Amino acid sequence: MRLVLLGPPGAGKGTQAANIVKKYQIPHISTGDIFRKNIKEGTELGVKAKEYIDQGLLVPDDIVVAIVKDRLVEDDCKEGFLLDGFPRTVAQAEALDQELKDLGYNLNNVINIEVDKNELIERAVGRRICKECGATYHIKFNPPSKAGICDVCGGELYQRKDDTEETVNKRIKVYLDQTEPLISYYTDQGIIANINGEQDIDKVFKDIVDVLGSEN
Repeated sequence: MRLVLLGPPGAGKGTQAANIVKKYQIPHISTGDIFRKNIKEGTELGVKAKEYIDQGLLVPDDIVVAIVKDRLVEDDCKEGFLLDGFPRTVAQAEALDQELKDLGYNLNNVINIEVDKNELIERAVGRRICKECGATYHIKFNPPSKAGICDVCGGELYQRKDDTEETVNKRIKVYLDQTEPLISYYTDQGIIANINGEQDIDKVFKDIVDVLGSEN
């Protein structure tokens, strides 16, 4: 089972990715994780990627694709994988299709978790995190028993700097600008499934399983 997971910041991709890899026993491939691994190990591609990252620049497509390709030929990917954070653009999607074709594979499904922009903003802006233990709360959906205090350890709760409405708006805009053409690309291929991400977490996962099938 070879999958791509799409969804804007705050859509709950992390939760659903964990559910998918657990049920279907496939590796979760995050481009961020791959970059960090290659940089830590000092690989040739990692060194090249670091040059761009250190300057605050986007890593060029050819380097991103090469790093992902190296990951896809590892033994644990023979039975499938879940790609998260890649592809981000149509150019990357086309490159991925070609690399998979060269390996004798093709994508089975693209899961696109959809959440309204206003809902995404509300989710992010209301998020609070414990300074001590990292427990996460939400002032509306999952509030602590005592305002500003962690239920787990009694630590102080805070709002991340990038969880302001202005910053969240920017993140969503970047995602939509990059990804809407990508959604059309996979729609034309007939392999995308749009999932309502505004439901209960378990219902979102049930809808994903309905698309992928119940076999693990």
